[in-house]
Parts: sequence; C-alpha cells; structure tokens
Amino acid sequence: MDGKRRAIDNVFTERFWRSLKYEEVYLKSYRDGQEAYQQLEWYIHWYNEQRTHSALGGLTPKAVFES
Repeated sequence: MDGKRRAIDNVFTERFWRSLKYEEVYLKSYRDGQEAYQQLEWYIHWYNEQRTHSALGGLTPKAVFES
C-alpha cells in the first residue's frame, strides 16, 4: 500500500471482503465460531472456483490465474 487507509491501493482485496460480508456474513447467523469458520471456508472456495466474475470476462478467479 502507498499510504494509510487507502483502499484503492488494494482494490481487489477490498472488493473480496465486501462480497464476503454482503453475500455471506450479513445474510446468516452462525451458531458458533466453528460453524462460521466452516461456512466462510466454503464461501471462499465457491468464490474462487465456481462464482463467475464479470470483471474477469465471466470466468472464475481460478480459471484466470491458473492459465
């Protein structure tokens, strides 16, 4: 990062955290930390390997970065 609190410096990571919160965390209530961990692990796997992204031409991050 170039400076403190500059989200533009790390726009891809900031976008991922926004998606994680709005598509998973804010929509669910977890019984405990273990359930939260399991659901977040599932979401991250889904986000990278199954969810298509318009900014990546309709591909998944895994498809883009493995080729």
